[in-house]
Amino acid sequence: MIQISQHRKKCIGCNACVEAAPGRWVISQKDGKSTLVGGSVKKDMYVVNVHDDEWEENSKAAEVCPVRIIRLKTL
Repeated sequence: MIQISQHRKKCIGCNACVEAAPGRWVISQKDGKSTLVGGSVKKDMYVVNVHDDEWEENSKAAEVCPVRIIRLKTL
């Protein structure tokens, strides 16, 4: 199991995470920022726990994020 977290307030809406992992990231029609699908808010961060098979795509999403607001960790 892995945990994905995002500091959404710092998102610039570049769409790189959506391109890397479209099953877990979408761009909000409301404010143009990326949204972590299934995420819940915890202390100004959006967090979701997912299965290990999502590691590769989301690791790429974190890598290509120009503002470095996506983090992954194993649980």
